[in-house]
Amino acid sequence: MARLSRRRLLHGLAASAAASVLPHQAHGQQGSSPVPALSDVSEPTRAAMAAAALQFLDALPPDTRRRAVFVVSDKERLNWHYVPRSRAGVAFKDMPAAARTAAHELMKSSLSGVGYGKAVNVIRLEEVLRRLETLGLMRDPENYAFSVFGNPGSAAAWGWRVEGHHLSLNFTLVPGRPVAMTPAFLGANPAQVPSGPQRGQRTLAAEQDLARALIQSLTGAQRGRTVIAAQSLGDIVSGPGRAESLATPAGLPLADMTADQRTHALRLVEEYVRNMQAELAEQELGRVRQANPSLIHFAWAGPIEPGKAHYYRLHGPTLLIEYDNSQNDANHVHSVWHDPVRDFALDALKAHYDHGHRHA
Repeated sequence: MARLSRRRLLHGLAASAAASVLPHQAHGQQGSSPVPALSDVSEPTRAAMAAAALQFLDALPPDTRRRAVFVVSDKERLNWHYVPRSRAGVAFKDMPAAARTAAHELMKSSLSGVGYGKAVNVIRLEEVLRRLETLGLMRDPENYAFSVFGNPGSAAAWGWRVEGHHLSLNFTLVPGRPVAMTPAFLGANPAQVPSGPQRGQRTLAAEQDLARALIQSLTGAQRGRTVIAAQSLGDIVSGPGRAESLATPAGLPLADMTADQRTHALRLVEEYVRNMQAELAEQELGRVRQANPSLIHFAWAGPIEPGKAHYYRLHGPTLLIEYDNSQNDANHVHSVWHDPVRDFALDALKAHYDHGHRHA
């Protein structure tokens, strides 16, 4: 049943892309009127996320709980990064056993099974780095911190975050508005584990393989428009504090791809979006369809052969996805998914407070 639903979704997205030449769809272009909001996810989904957050907080001792909670308007909410560093919130290593279990349940309430598996594997790669690197003792799978912003038990806006090396997942729930789930960063070092018990593991394999298959499927003329640089860019561009650094899409629009190529490109988009809980993912894919998927541009930098440093980007009205595999001889992945309008639900929070609501 799930497979049929997914086929129908891709068919709908591809059909929308094919219809993009119609004049009445021009409103979805960059710089035009905002895309109308779709209906929000169901109350049970919101309630499950709130219940999981409250269960996590209830499992913490009072002094530890105080470190985990911030008001929604706190500047810490925008303080995201993917490098190894000390972080606000409460890390696994500072949690009692019940809180660790509850923290994983909070992740499961917001992520799909696939997305949760990727996040857990990102964390476990710290153990691989600890074994492989000369200064590996600096790598710490216990240094992933959870923070809650606002009160999940109230009718006001709230959110939560888990963050550590190569992982930053941010969720914000505002009453009456779609749930925001970006920026979402996942990285993998090594991208393919070279030795040891996890030898051969590729935590973000589909993100690489789908994109390479897409660039290889393009004609010479299409590829000439898609490749924006002969060498990889070396990292994602829209990192912390640089979310607005890519204002204009580059590369080849889906409108100028064949039907099969468009379907393949949308499958790549889906790989990122479906890291989220099923209803959250459907919400976002619906927004992609409504905004006209043929306006999404696919860009590539670097060689297309396996084993070479490379970078790609998917950029449209409702999404900006970047992927880079340049470091450590092209065996070190950074990937990020932004919503150009709704990162951290800043648009929704502004509207929420403008209508008479106060900060937590």
